[in-house]
Amino acid sequence: MEEHRRPCSALQSSLNAVSTKVRAYNKTLSSESNENCIIKGKIIIQHSHGESAPGSAASVQLYSRSQVDPNTGKGKMSEMAKLRHGKTTKHSGVKITTFDIKFHVTTDFGIPGAFAITNKHKHKFFLQSATLEVSGHINIHFDCNSWVYPVHRTKTDRLFFSNTSYLPSQTPNALVQLRKEELVSLRGDGTGERKEWERIYDYDFYNDLGNKEPRHARPVLGGSLMYPYPRRGKTGLNGNQGTITLDMYVPPDERVSPQKLSELISNSIQASLHFILPEAKLLFANASTGSFESFDEIRDLFTSSRSQALEGWVADKLKSMLPPEIFKKITRASKENQTKFPLPQVIAGNELAWKDDEEFGRQMLAGINPAVIQCLGSFPPRSKRGVWSSITQSHIESNLGGLTLEMAINQWRIFILDHHDYLMPFLSRINTKGVCAYASRTLLFLRNDSTLKPLAIELSLPIPTASKENQRVFLPSTHGSEAAVWQLAKAHVASNDACHHQLISHWLKAHAVVEPFIIATRRQLSTMHPIHRLLDPHFKDTMHINAIARSVIVNGGGILEKTLSTGEISMELTSAFYKDWRFDEQGLPADLVKRCMALPDPNNPSGVRLIFEDYPYGADGLDIWVAIKAWVTNFCSIFYTDDNSLRSDDEIQAWWSEIRNVGHGDKHNETWWYPMKTLNDLIEALTTLIWTASALHASVNFGQYGYAGYPPNRPTLCRKFIPKEGTLEFAKFLRDPDKYYLSMLPERFELTLSVALVEVLSRHTSDEVYLGQRLSEEWTDNEQIQEIFQQFQKNLQEVEKRILERNRNPNLKNRRGPAKIAYKLLYPDTSNVGFKGEITGKGIPNSISI
Repeated sequence: MEEHRRPCSALQSSLNAVSTKVRAYNKTLSSESNENCIIKGKIIIQHSHGESAPGSAASVQLYSRSQVDPNTGKGKMSEMAKLRHGKTTKHSGVKITTFDIKFHVTTDFGIPGAFAITNKHKHKFFLQSATLEVSGHINIHFDCNSWVYPVHRTKTDRLFFSNTSYLPSQTPNALVQLRKEELVSLRGDGTGERKEWERIYDYDFYNDLGNKEPRHARPVLGGSLMYPYPRRGKTGLNGNQGTITLDMYVPPDERVSPQKLSELISNSIQASLHFILPEAKLLFANASTGSFESFDEIRDLFTSSRSQALEGWVADKLKSMLPPEIFKKITRASKENQTKFPLPQVIAGNELAWKDDEEFGRQMLAGINPAVIQCLGSFPPRSKRGVWSSITQSHIESNLGGLTLEMAINQWRIFILDHHDYLMPFLSRINTKGVCAYASRTLLFLRNDSTLKPLAIELSLPIPTASKENQRVFLPSTHGSEAAVWQLAKAHVASNDACHHQLISHWLKAHAVVEPFIIATRRQLSTMHPIHRLLDPHFKDTMHINAIARSVIVNGGGILEKTLSTGEISMELTSAFYKDWRFDEQGLPADLVKRCMALPDPNNPSGVRLIFEDYPYGADGLDIWVAIKAWVTNFCSIFYTDDNSLRSDDEIQAWWSEIRNVGHGDKHNETWWYPMKTLNDLIEALTTLIWTASALHASVNFGQYGYAGYPPNRPTLCRKFIPKEGTLEFAKFLRDPDKYYLSMLPERFELTLSVALVEVLSRHTSDEVYLGQRLSEEWTDNEQIQEIFQQFQKNLQEVEKRILERNRNPNLKNRRGPAKIAYKLLYPDTSNVGFKGEITGKGIPNSISI
């Protein structure tokens, strides 16, 4: 309780200081001319691609935040001032023009609270910020970071509010009407195809995954009992147009910067030149690409120069598939010498570590899909359909370190990686076109040193016209053919896990579920609302990245369908998974307790206690969670004095209602939604949302190249079932187990395509803004917020120290493992302000920005 009082007390001091400044300002005005005074300012605009700054073609008018114009009911307006004589500099290829500007206002104008800018130039421009200096006493900051389109397109001026935050009930009278009108304009009327310059936020179903080609037809996701799904941003278009495009509609302020888009294209081209192009030459020439012949040949992907000029079959085929501007860039890049890719981390320190059973188990705790493994509470496992696992006590009890099975269960020592129940209903449809997938269960034992020892793998297939399953159990072995068969079984488990990672942990539980929150925030929370200001950094680029994904990656015929065993039913599978999704279980403590990886502990800052210390994702994640929650708690306590102040906040209530009833409308009847009646409800919801957009996404995204960049470690699909003894296929396997393993992996083109994808996804972009960072030092004018944000930064820096200490502790073996990969996927990297655009395997961006 005392923690809540301190921010409020400090806020009162801050408000008193502002009040004193305002009184001094008014006193100064009254001592000047009775006619008018001057407000000075700076307007900063970004522009590139040969475009000039708008200059006098743009003009600005101020709105008073204290004086109401009786004719409009809005803030009194200043005279119009034009942008003239800007000074241009260049930063990282982007031109920045700063305009000095003066406004003549009457002495009773008061403090400016907003401004309207009119763009009569023929081009749009990016307004970075504005700063007003009022009589030398007060600086009013506007963090704009928004596109301003020509008025002949928009038919209206562009409005910006200052960096001062107000709850709706505390909005100055002169800004109340402006606040309401701005929100109404952002919602649109729900009709029409969106134009580039329109700032309209609305919802739609996932009706753009398929296209007019029958083979690429896909069900609409969302809006039905059969296919529930989170909503996406509405474009006004139904269906994918059947061609690769990066020019799809998203509201202008959600678009990635031109510099970043160019960077993403460049990274994709580089990846394609290294990994895809040589295989594409074989494919487009109608040659059978087949399998890699040896592990050395796969390793050669990373150590040999593979760039080749575009010509013949490849050039013609790519030209028909790609937009002209992208094809030109690929053609130009193919003629240049390309740098070699680094070795994926999983083979950089120890080339054979990926085969090690300890590394196999460690990656379930510290790899790129670490939030699936569960502690097993009863034996044997049983499916939701009531089918028992065929793993028996006799299979595993000899490997329990002298414990009985009952003792191991009671001591929380048996774990399961379960990819059985959700896959089984889809296997008959998955196992077509050369795909051979099982539904897997993997049991593991927690040894005294906290490493995981695999006990058994069960691989299951459905039996047609029967409620039973065809189940096979494989046991660990280190010698002979049994060891080779065990490697095949582990590959099938890794393939299951790779699909779950990409479709569920990465796409559904991060990208897809966050988008409705972004739309609702823009539609229902004014930019003046403190919660909008808190959340805004965590939404950077997400809607545009998701739109690109729907065009290239998750669409019918897209990259995931080409590379994952789930193929054409990939997105349908995510819809089935969404049926059991719960927002309240997106929070890390709740997720850990659900998976029995932690126990409730009210004496712990996170509210839970891990059942064993050496769980890198859990340990580092809880530290990040605690830091985020403390920041959110202190922030909210500045503005909400009690629960009643939250309940009376019309914008927050409308925001939460829209998230539940529209954005995640297919789940609106669920009883687990926070009722949003207490400050704690808001804190839990915001902490969960920020955790998801930042740390959760980082933990499953930026290590992809390190682990999945070497496909034998995490094959995305398998093309062979495990042969049975006594068959001709088993005899073929015995003749050359390594060659058989390689023939089970994806074919060359699909394999190299998957490597290229994870290379692009794992690379931080140069404009990344990390957790604990803001684009501008003036992002808020509230000194108390600045103070608690600095404390948030210090807390994250302390987390960094603890992570480094854990990684140096030789007793925490899961921090590095046989592959010698230090766990840094949840290392915040708060000091990183310059070294970006690389594959680092660390760093937590604020948002889902790739």
